[in-house]
Amino acid sequence: MRACQVAGWRELRHNTVVKIDELSTRNAVVRSVLENGPSTAVVIGERLGLTPAGVRRHLDHLIADGILEAREPHSALARGRGRPSKVFVMTDAGREKFEHSYDDLAVAALKFITAQSGPHLVSLFARFRADEMGRRAEPILAKNKNLSAGLAEFLNQEGYATTVAPRELGEELCQHHCPIAHVAAEFPQLCEAETELFSKVLGTHVQRLATIAHGDGVCTTFVPKISAQKNSEKKTLTSGKARS
Repeated sequence: MRACQVAGWRELRHNTVVKIDELSTRNAVVRSVLENGPSTAVVIGERLGLTPAGVRRHLDHLIADGILEAREPHSALARGRGRPSKVFVMTDAGREKFEHSYDDLAVAALKFITAQSGPHLVSLFARFRADEMGRRAEPILAKNKNLSAGLAEFLNQEGYATTVAPRELGEELCQHHCPIAHVAAEFPQLCEAETELFSKVLGTHVQRLATIAHGDGVCTTFVPKISAQKNSEKKTLTSGKARS
């Protein structure tokens, strides 16, 4: 009887460890897609040190659970010959697991404001929110020589899972998660004010290419190269004023 009990405990312990490892790896797959945007199974495997077959097993489970979905790759990602591999992106349900805001309450409040006083107050609120974000970002921006990197660092602290990628004519700011995506889907003024904030912080006109609120996998903002020169000049002027 004791031998059976010991064997039973060993099997239970083994199965528990396996399940924990499975969940840990599955969460790592989700985090990889969240932080890096649309990704193929091969790319996810390279990031996590897993075989493509192992990654696909987890992807199948995540798709079945409604956390991820498979899409045809964007033209910029579809390179080489043959049929391009599908990319995996977060679904709305998957993003909700990472939400920390009261979306329904926020939407209801903004709808009430619109009904009572008109949409101009929503725009006013959006600009106020963006100004507050700019104020909170100042300490981080002040210590970064590269303002794009500083902005990305701040946005990461705000829960936007942001990366900066160099491009031929500038940089691309990619927000792989948006805490207010569901609210912004109904009130685009929030996205517009956020874009204006980016332009103000970086010292140049920026262009929003895609947003999660509109159904894209990533919020993508193009920052022209000219911003790098303006950023340097801006910081020089700021430091000069501080000395005087």
